[in-house]
Amino acid sequence: MFGSQWFLTLFTAKFPLHVVFFILDLFLLDGMDTLFQVAVALLTLSCRDLLALDFEGVLKHFRVAVPKKYRSEEAAKTLLHTAVAIKVKKLKRYEREYQVHKEQERQMEDPVQVLQKEKQRLMESNLRLERENDELAHELVASKIQLRRDLDSAEDRADALSKELQTTASSLAELEEEKKRLDTEVVQVKEMCRRELQSAEAEAQRKTTILAEYKQICSQLSQQLEREQRRNKESLGALRAQACECCAALVQRVGEGGPLAPGGDSGGPHPGPPDHDGDDPGAQLRQLELELAQTKLALVEAQCRNQDLTHQLSCASAELHASKNTWLHKTLSSIREVARKEPASPGTNPKEATGPSA
Repeated sequence: MFGSQWFLTLFTAKFPLHVVFFILDLFLLDGMDTLFQVAVALLTLSCRDLLALDFEGVLKHFRVAVPKKYRSEEAAKTLLHTAVAIKVKKLKRYEREYQVHKEQERQMEDPVQVLQKEKQRLMESNLRLERENDELAHELVASKIQLRRDLDSAEDRADALSKELQTTASSLAELEEEKKRLDTEVVQVKEMCRRELQSAEAEAQRKTTILAEYKQICSQLSQQLEREQRRNKESLGALRAQACECCAALVQRVGEGGPLAPGGDSGGPHPGPPDHDGDDPGAQLRQLELELAQTKLALVEAQCRNQDLTHQLSCASAELHASKNTWLHKTLSSIREVARKEPASPGTNPKEATGPSA
């Protein structure tokens, strides 16, 4: 009961590894005799303990006490020295005696029985070989069927991959053509945007120049109007100082914008003021107001043209936004912002221009 584990597992089931390594070295060196030597050595070294135990105690001793006893390397070396010292010459003699005994038994048997046993053995061997042959044939057929299935599956997979490759190649060619077309369109759109941007910049520059000129004209007109007003006031003051009282009252009435009476308080004729038709302040003021109105009209026309240009830029931006081009969208957004900033500065000019006329 305890020896079966030793011989079947070469003492590897219960013993420590260093003991197992020693036993395996001896087994590889001396062969099968090492197993009997180690077994006899274990029994010899545990002889006293075994004699004092019963059957259950012996089994427990081999299962628990013996492996614990040889955990140390010194005990393992003692066991191996004892095993090597044991002579197993009797085993060979026992082997020869066993073979002679079996030969005698064969000779003493009936030849018919021997042949029947041999026949039975051969039949059993034949049946076993036939079963193995059937199993191998079944495995061969199954493997062929499986290989056929695998081959069909691989062929189907190869066809599918080939079709997919062709589809991918055609899609790639189409995508390349689409890419070339889109590149061409992008170049064209960039060129168009560049031209539009240059045109917008030129128009904005022109409008800026016009607005600056308008501002300068308005400033000059305002200064001229102020000079004329001062000169008229000075002329009225001089007339008021030089004329008679009636003429002074008349001049004062004209300066205040009142109606001009045909006669004075005395009802008699009075000497009229000097002729100043060439320097009439009302005519000059009307002329200045006319020029200012023309300037405002030109400014309104410039603002209308600016709004038209802004509308065109908005339409172009909407078309480019539909193509989902990020770079173009950003460029047009910047153009739109510039176009929006440009009308803001002209919007304040009418107020500046109308200020002096008030």
